[in-house]
Amino acid sequence: MFEERSEQVGRVMTLLDMGLTVAVFLFSYWLRDYFEIFVEVEGGLFSHVALLPLILALLGASLSYFGAYRRLRGSTIFSYAWSVFRAVVASSILVVALLFVLKIEYVNREVLLIFAVLELLTLITLRAGTVWYFRRSLCKGENYLKVLIIGTGQRAVNLSRTLRRRSEWGIEIVGHLDPDATRVGTQVDGFPVLGTVNDIASVLKDHVIDEVILAIPRSLIQDAELIAYECEVEGVKLRWMADVFDLKVARMQLVELGKIPLLTLEPVAQDEWKLMAKRVFDLILTLGSMPIVLPIIGVIALAIKLDSPGPVFFRQDRVGLKKRRFQMIKFRSMIVNAEEKMKEIEHLNEAEGPIFKMKNDPRITRVGKVIRKASLDELPQLFNVIKGEMSLVGPRPMSLRDVDLFDKGIQRKRFSVKPGVTCIWQISGRSNLPFAKWLELDLQYIENWSLLLDFKILFKTIPAVLKGSGAV
Repeated sequence: MFEERSEQVGRVMTLLDMGLTVAVFLFSYWLRDYFEIFVEVEGGLFSHVALLPLILALLGASLSYFGAYRRLRGSTIFSYAWSVFRAVVASSILVVALLFVLKIEYVNREVLLIFAVLELLTLITLRAGTVWYFRRSLCKGENYLKVLIIGTGQRAVNLSRTLRRRSEWGIEIVGHLDPDATRVGTQVDGFPVLGTVNDIASVLKDHVIDEVILAIPRSLIQDAELIAYECEVEGVKLRWMADVFDLKVARMQLVELGKIPLLTLEPVAQDEWKLMAKRVFDLILTLGSMPIVLPIIGVIALAIKLDSPGPVFFRQDRVGLKKRRFQMIKFRSMIVNAEEKMKEIEHLNEAEGPIFKMKNDPRITRVGKVIRKASLDELPQLFNVIKGEMSLVGPRPMSLRDVDLFDKGIQRKRFSVKPGVTCIWQISGRSNLPFAKWLELDLQYIENWSLLLDFKILFKTIPAVLKGSGAV
């Protein structure tokens, strides 16, 4: 927020990087050709220029990856130089490697060497100039954003402090306006209360103000219409603190439905592209494991059939994403009428909270004890993963009985993501964990989810399952 100037500088720097790269490459070709270093340049200008799109793509990706476009605050010329050095070296090695693999001989290697050296110096010089401009602007205060805050309460104070602490180019709080006339003339965290909300027109007229920010409670929202009108008249940008509700949200979005603006509050914000990548990852890993998994499934199915009468698979309605029901598939590890016998032994429950666990459950068959110990009864859930009802990693899908016994609303937050075959609980004690800790780990996963975290959980699940501790 309030970093449009930084974004502009970043865009300009990117365009300059690309433009200067083209100029430096052409100059390197001319320099090598003009002085005829070593031998005459192989190939012509066109054959070298054809390489530019590849160089630009690799260099741009490398600069971004190594942090050459990081924010100016906290960055030094040395840190930028180190980022540029790594980016130029990495992209140059990749280009040369591709030329070698593809056996492209008409591109002169000396041209590439001269280009790499000159490019390094050019990009470092560009960033040194940008850092100098940034620091000069801060010293002179010429780019300070002048802000008027509507409100004098704690939210306004927090906003003022956050703005000054987080702003990259500097922010000047011009003052505050408040609906209460008795506050006029006082100060809020060192800044004057210039008038009431009704004085907005004269304040905007008499002061240099870039932006107005509303930091008033819901009860005073009716005053916002006058403020919005006067800001529109003066051509001043108006912002609104969206935390009018005392909620912890992961992401806020303003979207337009036709001409209707909708403010979206998302308690669990997940990037759609990352979710797609997670789905692709699930499918690749699941389908790729089938040559190994299917024979194991066949052996277990045969053992179950020989051990006790009844079907091989056990299907049960579970609560999944957004509380949609689906049939979860497991190997049957209990006697056929296990569900009916639940009421007879429910008083022997050894688990805390709305889940049922019992170490010596009399309903478990002989084969069931073995496959539950190694979590092999969960293997058929891979078919749920393929169908898209579950993911490899996620909170365990709860039965309807368990969900009905939830005593806290926050417990249902786990339904904001797809349930999984394994999760943090699986590598942290499994059934030995109390329900409260289990839920805490599920919520921790939801709030900190990433593809890297999924990979780590899957990697650690293997030894946890082989060890068999905590399995019931």
